[in-house]
Parts: sequence; C-alpha cells; structure tokens
Amino acid sequence: MHGYELWAELERREVQAWGGVSKPQVYYSLRKLDAAGEIEAAGDPEPPQGPDRRVYRPTAAGRRALADALARPEWAEREHPAPFLTWLVLSWQARPRDVARQIDRRRAVLHEKLEFERAALASIIAETSTTSDAAMIVRLSIRQRAVELAWLDEVAARA
Repeated sequence: MHGYELWAELERREVQAWGGVSKPQVYYSLRKLDAAGEIEAAGDPEPPQGPDRRVYRPTAAGRRALADALARPEWAEREHPAPFLTWLVLSWQARPRDVARQIDRRRAVLHEKLEFERAALASIIAETSTTSDAAMIVRLSIRQRAVELAWLDEVAARA
C-alpha cells in the first residue's frame, strides 16, 4: 500500500477509536521504516502520483524487527493510567457537585462509546468473522467499558 491508501484503510476501520494513529504519523512511520530498510518500494502497475503514492511492502528485516519488538516484555507489562482515573484520584479536592457531574459525564461517554463499539463489532463480524482479531479486541473493549460503568455505580454510591 501507499501512505494515503494505508491511512484510508485505518480510517475506514476506525482504528483511531482504539489506537492513537494520525495521518502525519503514518507518513512519518513510512519514511522511518524505509530509511531503516524495514519496508521497500513495491512494484505498482500504476505510476506514482507523487511522493505520497509510493507503494511499500515489508522486507524480511522488517518482519524480523516487528517480531522482535512484539516479543519484548513491555508489550505485556506496560500500562498507562486513563486520564479519568488520574482525575478521580485527585477528585477529593473537587467540589462534591463537580464529582457527581464528572461521574455522570464519564458514564455518558461510556454509553456513547459502547454504542459505537457495538455497531463496529457488528460491522467487523460481517466483514471478517466472530473470532477475528479485530472482533476479539472490540469485544474486550466492550467488556471493559461495561465493567467501568458498573464500577462507576459503586463510586457514585460511595460519593
């Protein structure tokens, strides 16, 4: 694929909902991977229509580098706290009405995301299968949001 095609596919699959990938990051990453010899220009039946239309494919070295990176322990061990949890830890300094309002806002956001993810899951299953990697990831996200909603009920009851 070329950069624009890759970005369009990521956008079509709504990857930004699950991973922070921007259009400039796609092009930056392609340039960096090309310079490292981890991707290479692939033969394209159509002539390129500018630098953003150069078609790439992974090299053997690129596949090895990916496999090596994915074997690192930090992929399974690293966690970053969600901004809402950081806020909640500090919420003892907030006014009680603001705590209740923020919990309600978070609950509304979770319901909105659940609706989006349930629709995305149906679309993914229609395109792939119920056991595809994408379907499994979205199902996990749905479960995590449902658990957070139940947890918010506990937090609200305590507050």
